[in-house]
Amino acid sequence: MRKYKDVDVGFNDGRRISNIQRRKCFAIIGEIAEYIEGYRTEQTMEDTKEMLKMEFVLHRMQAMERKMFSLSDVSMSTASEFIDFLIEFCVKNDIPMKISPLEYCEDIAKYIIACLYSRKCAICGKPADIHHCEGSKIGAGNNRDEVHHLGRKVLPLCRVHHDEAHHDEKGFIDKYHLQTITLDKDLCKKLKLKE
Repeated sequence: MRKYKDVDVGFNDGRRISNIQRRKCFAIIGEIAEYIEGYRTEQTMEDTKEMLKMEFVLHRMQAMERKMFSLSDVSMSTASEFIDFLIEFCVKNDIPMKISPLEYCEDIAKYIIACLYSRKCAICGKPADIHHCEGSKIGAGNNRDEVHHLGRKVLPLCRVHHDEAHHDEKGFIDKYHLQTITLDKDLCKKLKLKE
């Protein structure tokens, strides 16, 4: 009767945040609080948690879900997205973590894409080159600026990990539980790579 042109439909996954997810959230928030404030207390943790939740709600949540949440009873899906957001926040802002972000990831592909954008090694966080994986390698003597990258499989790796990957790529990917990223038009554009 109101003649709406657009309607948002949402799905409630029915599951609540797991204890593992909650521990991941608080561990990452603690790392961020310690980096921002220089120390970690209950108050700095609480302030940092609220600031990060607000940032997440405003910029990452869909319109229907856009409301504050509690880490005591949020849905498992939202908790997973929040963990990925926290990891991306750390990558973008050069926040050092005592444990590799790969240990916290809910979605490894999102983490690797964040590392690609920031040109950070997916394993250690140091400045990274783009490693072209098996089947996507660029031969010696070719100008990387002139080669088309669209459809190539890549990983962001520092020089040390890049060299390690060249010795046994499959073993390397298995060892670090990595996932290669296939460059699409959007990624090529954002990374300023020739399509």
